[in-house]
Amino acid sequence: MTTEVRGTNVATMYDWARRLDPDGNIDTIVNLLAETNEVIEDMLWVEGNLPTGHQTTVATGIPEPTWRTLYKGVPSTKGTTKQVTDTCGMLEARPHVDVDLARLNGNTAEWRLSEERLHIEGMNQEFANTVFYGDTRVTPERFMGFHARYSDTTADNKDQILDGGGKGSDNTSIWLVGWGPNTVHGIFPKGSKAGMSITDKGEQVVIDPDNKGRYDVLESHYKWDCGLTVRDWRYVVRIANIDVNDLATFNSSSDASANLVRLLVQATEIPPALGMVKPVIYCNKTVRTWMRIQMIERANVNFSFDDLAGKKVLTFDGIPVRRCDKILNTEPTITFA
Repeated sequence: MTTEVRGTNVATMYDWARRLDPDGNIDTIVNLLAETNEVIEDMLWVEGNLPTGHQTTVATGIPEPTWRTLYKGVPSTKGTTKQVTDTCGMLEARPHVDVDLARLNGNTAEWRLSEERLHIEGMNQEFANTVFYGDTRVTPERFMGFHARYSDTTADNKDQILDGGGKGSDNTSIWLVGWGPNTVHGIFPKGSKAGMSITDKGEQVVIDPDNKGRYDVLESHYKWDCGLTVRDWRYVVRIANIDVNDLATFNSSSDASANLVRLLVQATEIPPALGMVKPVIYCNKTVRTWMRIQMIERANVNFSFDDLAGKKVLTFDGIPVRRCDKILNTEPTITFA
């Protein structure tokens, strides 16, 4: 479990849950989310300054100082900035449990939660998918994810994108994210709760779509208003164009696999100061499997299993490597100039 950054209002979802729900209900939901989405364990959250999201000022240029000589003045300088507004999406689900089934099982909150677990999992997977692939230009009801921000090799952040060498449409990516209050963090709307809220809507009458008959259910309302802000794009690095099929040729006579160690070394050298943030590496199970194989077959000292928060975690140079299976193996090739 992580701890909130001291002196700021930035905290993990675990920290927000402890603040807002002393009876533990929300904390239980957070644990369920984190079981299958490790991004939840790492992502820091800030209450937005807008009812629909968060507006932040991003530095786009650093002012140059002057070497002064005697009897010579120093010209005025200033940095260049721009304001960026990130919006939150409203992710919701309304699961139903037949009233008679609930009565048979005691109608406890714990039992209903167990019945509704798949709905929570569905929201969890949709959230993870949007963190990486959300694009408000295509789906304005969601929020802007990493892929849409780091796909243009002619943009200002082009140096944050590395080429894994793959071609075609069977590619995937590895992401290095430096979470922090001034770099990258999640957001929730001003005046709302962090994380997923649950409302018991009580008994409701619904219509059976097959026979049009009516029956009673207990309805829950799950709501998660969430978004993502990248305040300093230098703290996200994407290793793109990793050919999934070529990974399987590793250490063979026809080895065409991406050199994951070399690419990760390059990636970790791009952000200005990883020691000032909470760096985490994200990939899907295919890539993490081949990371472990490379670790074993080449006795690579960069990869290791370290004890973090009481459990063994795969790390690269001390940076946790998290598995997120919503990272696709079917990404199109990014063209580099």
